[in-house]
Amino acid sequence: MSRIGKLPIPVPANVKVAVQGRDVRVEGPKGKLSLTHHPHVKVTVEAGKVLLTRIDDQRLSRSVHGLTRMLIANMIKGVTDGFSVDLEIQGVGYKAELQGRTVALSVGFANQIKIDVPDGVAVKIEGQGTRLNIAGVDKQAVGQLAADIRRVRKPEPYLGKGIRYAGEVVKRKAGKQFAGAGAK
Repeated sequence: MSRIGKLPIPVPANVKVAVQGRDVRVEGPKGKLSLTHHPHVKVTVEAGKVLLTRIDDQRLSRSVHGLTRMLIANMIKGVTDGFSVDLEIQGVGYKAELQGRTVALSVGFANQIKIDVPDGVAVKIEGQGTRLNIAGVDKQAVGQLAADIRRVRKPEPYLGKGIRYAGEVVKRKAGKQFAGAGAK
């Protein structure tokens, strides 16, 4: 039995969870989310808890059991608390701007790189365009937008310039060494 999958998911009082066939709908103070789960897992709501069981003991059933439980737990957490990712931009002249539902990044290329913000995700830019806060109820959408923005200019190891997650440690490399004495 999956150690994660067999744990019941507590449902807060201000959250509604509805299961219809394979569709799970979660509604809370911050929004609504829905998921169509794998047919090898059965989802039920009993006494303020969401319970998941496998239909058999095949390898696929075991692998999606814990995954489905975490997806539903993240939906419940998202509609109650929400998810947030912070990014930092480091480099001379590097910055981000918000143009409607688009983030425009000036990170050392000839043109600005523009990334559209999906529905249900909010982006705030602080610190003269060097700090981004990405927030929303869907953990996957928030994380994917943060990864797409970071992918534009990953932090490089020599000077540390680029876009990084807040608190991310970038391993720095030493530059070229001077040959010193003995060089001819």
